[in-house]
Amino acid sequence: MTETARERLLDELSTVSRRYMASYALFNQAVADHIGLHPTDLQCLNLLTLEGAPVTTGRIAELTGLTTGSATRLVDRLEKAGYVVRERDAADRRKVLVATVPEKVAEFGRMWQRLSGGWFALFDDLDDNQLAVIVGHMRRTADFSGRQVARLRTGAV
Repeated sequence: MTETARERLLDELSTVSRRYMASYALFNQAVADHIGLHPTDLQCLNLLTLEGAPVTTGRIAELTGLTTGSATRLVDRLEKAGYVVRERDAADRRKVLVATVPEKVAEFGRMWQRLSGGWFALFDDLDDNQLAVIVGHMRRTADFSGRQVARLRTGAV
C-alpha cells in the first residue's frame, strides 16, 4: 500500500509539531530561568495577564490544571518574586484575589518585546486567509491540549 500525499503531510506535521513543542518548552525554560521563575509560574503569569483582572486562587487552579494547594504555592512563589499581590475583593471581603503587579508585568513585557522582535516578520509572506488557518490551528491545539491535560490529571488515559 502506497502512502498518500496526505499521509506524508500528516507524518511531517507530527514531526514538526513535536519539534515545535520541544522548542517552545525549551524557550519557556530559558525565559523562566532568565527571570528567576519556574516555567509553570511563568505560564501562570502569562495566563493572569490574559485574564485582565484579578482572579481567585481557585481560578488559577482552573487555568493551570493544578490542585488548589499547588496553585496556592504557585501564587506564593509569584508573590515572593514580586509579580503578584493578594488583595481582598471589594465586593466580598471574604474573598482573596490575586492581582498582577503592573510594574513587574511591564518589565516582563519589555523583555518579551526584545525577544520577540522578529515574530511578526515570520508572517510577512502570508495572506490573511493563511494567517486565519494558523490562528484556527492554534485555537484547536490549545483546546485539544487542555482536554488532554484534564484526561491525564484524572487518570483517564
